[in-house]
Amino acid sequence: MNHSQLAYLIFGIVLVLALVFDLGLLSKKGSVITIRRALLLTAFWVVLALAFFLFLWFDEDRHVAFEYLSAYLMEWSLSIDNIFVFILIFTFFGVKETHFSRILLIGILLAVFFRIIFITAGIALVQEFSWLLYIFGAILLYTGLTMFFAKKEQEVNLEGNKVYRFLKRFLPLTSSDGDGRLTLRIEGRKFYTSLFVVIVLLATTDIIFALDSIPAVFGITQNRLVIYTSNIFAVLGLRSLFFLLRGAVHKFRFLQQGIATVLVFIGLKMLSELVHIKISVAVSLVVILVCILSSILISLVWNKKHPSS
Repeated sequence: MNHSQLAYLIFGIVLVLALVFDLGLLSKKGSVITIRRALLLTAFWVVLALAFFLFLWFDEDRHVAFEYLSAYLMEWSLSIDNIFVFILIFTFFGVKETHFSRILLIGILLAVFFRIIFITAGIALVQEFSWLLYIFGAILLYTGLTMFFAKKEQEVNLEGNKVYRFLKRFLPLTSSDGDGRLTLRIEGRKFYTSLFVVIVLLATTDIIFALDSIPAVFGITQNRLVIYTSNIFAVLGLRSLFFLLRGAVHKFRFLQQGIATVLVFIGLKMLSELVHIKISVAVSLVVILVCILSSILISLVWNKKHPSS
């Protein structure tokens, strides 16, 4: 067994054990998640991701470990935008707090499944057509600039969401949550509950975000192990992060600009290779950390100076 195979095996075992622990602590049916429990689980997933970084440091090499850490931090920061949209979806459909945990679990596991498919397809395409990396870079540059100047007040229009409209058109839906069920029998006919719709929207929303985050990770590394593990760790930590930040996500006023700057940097990094300029992984890691931490710090300072805004 080579180093890469061992790393995949270790990752798989750790992931299964982590999910068992997470499910036992966070996903009891009908339970309401406290801030303390959410903080514990968020710390658990972050520590686990950092422990895998140390494993790669000693089992692979420092370069691979730094690639993984850079990719994880980028995906983790991008996931906060997911949480903002998740909150809008839960609010729009009036999901009861007792259903949050289970619905998030199903939606996020579906998101992981689809991400694995997209990453596998992306790796195959990049290996076959290396020039795609430059297209990815241009897309990230455009997305980052658009995000940087976008108004924070612009909200997601769920009534106009194409997936939601598709479901309403082709499936019999009911506004009831079915007391936690995904389907109901009404006068002998099968209906899909609002919770079913929420799960589909959670999964498809992450797919949309993945169209940015997966090309971005190719700007950091093309190592299969790093791409898969950084994405999966970041996405699986989304659920506990949701419970931790759902009441405070609006306080990070300038985080959007921090994330946008990261996307612009990664886009420029990918395009710079056209003129044979290579930016090291260490520099990428520092830029990602500075952008995210400074945007959070600026947001906190702003909130202190403008408590009513």
